[in-house]
Amino acid sequence: MSLPVTPADVAKARHVLTGAVLRTPTLPAPRLSAITGAHIFVKYENLQVTASFKERGALVKLASLSPEERARGVVAMSAGNHAQAVAYHAARLGIRATIVMPKHTPIVKVAATEAHGARVVLFGESVGDASDEADRIAQQEGLVWVHPYDDAHVIAGQGSIGFEMLEDAPDLDVLVIPVGGGGLISGIATAARHIRPDIEIVGVETTLYPSMWNALHQENRPCEGATLAEGIAVKNVGALTREIVSALVSDVVLIDEPTFERAVNLFLTQQKTLAEGAGAGGLAAVLADPDRYRGRNVGLVVSGGNIDPRIVASIMLRELEREERIVSFRFSMLDRPGELGIISSLLGSLGANILEVEHKRHFLDVHAKGARLDVTVETRDRAHADQVHKALIEDGMDVVRIDWNSTGA
Repeated sequence: MSLPVTPADVAKARHVLTGAVLRTPTLPAPRLSAITGAHIFVKYENLQVTASFKERGALVKLASLSPEERARGVVAMSAGNHAQAVAYHAARLGIRATIVMPKHTPIVKVAATEAHGARVVLFGESVGDASDEADRIAQQEGLVWVHPYDDAHVIAGQGSIGFEMLEDAPDLDVLVIPVGGGGLISGIATAARHIRPDIEIVGVETTLYPSMWNALHQENRPCEGATLAEGIAVKNVGALTREIVSALVSDVVLIDEPTFERAVNLFLTQQKTLAEGAGAGGLAAVLADPDRYRGRNVGLVVSGGNIDPRIVASIMLRELEREERIVSFRFSMLDRPGELGIISSLLGSLGANILEVEHKRHFLDVHAKGARLDVTVETRDRAHADQVHKALIEDGMDVVRIDWNSTGA
């Protein structure tokens, strides 16, 4: 089968990358294996200088330019990782770089890209708008276009990951890879299927942006919405990547937002590594369908680690709530001195650590001589939370557990 990128192209790309891009490790993850039932191995691309795999494809593309093309300069479109990768390696090679980003790109990403010496142009509301502007600038200024995924050199560069993973973990049965425009999975599939024709390769998309799913299944599901996995929130896949994925990838699965959150949290708490939403996609797919991977050797790629610290903090708190290690109780009580002290003392004796207290008196569903007290506490686990609730009721408290997800309170 003749495809746009060959294993020989990937092998050639590896020579370009040697000494310029980190050969990241592929390591077993015993804690994740215990949680999922699979034998998990993780490739840590978040250790690259710009914290994502995008450096590989960007460098291979830039290195392929002729002296005349290098003199003209390059232009790229990206809201994050590709922007930083192109800017970083263009600066290393002495190539003038222009990066077009949507107007509402987080300031931290804009600053990181400018720090590598690139000219940043903020344009439009979406990645599509930025892409159109980058194309216009390329034509007007004669710049060379560096596409984030639909380019043979870029795909070949990303494919080096596949060779490295199977060198470090030759017994892998399946690779579970995040999919945006398709450059990463196309490159990895090209390399991995060359070494191991029988290896299974599964792509992962967020349910909100099923672009490759649509392309493969001739469907037209909407691609829209705010997602934690913004790195793979792509509305249109590449022509080259679609051809390769159709030929070499076994399946593409769609994963919901809470599962992406859980995967980010597990990488941080169990592996002590920071994964952005897209970078945790492989683990999210395993969590969503553990029976499919149980007992198998599964290779995952932490494709990037560029995530807002505030989002990380929010994810960790949300996971504590899902695990019921943070729970809230609503007390209906008489509004008189000492009542709060009685409740706090009782919670303390039960081993619940009070995190937040909110007194509510001025609601019509509260008795005129009464008050409502919402108390958020930290517990050891779900069983401990149940014990605390039971003990409060047995002590005569008028108390209910608050389910914030269902009440909307």
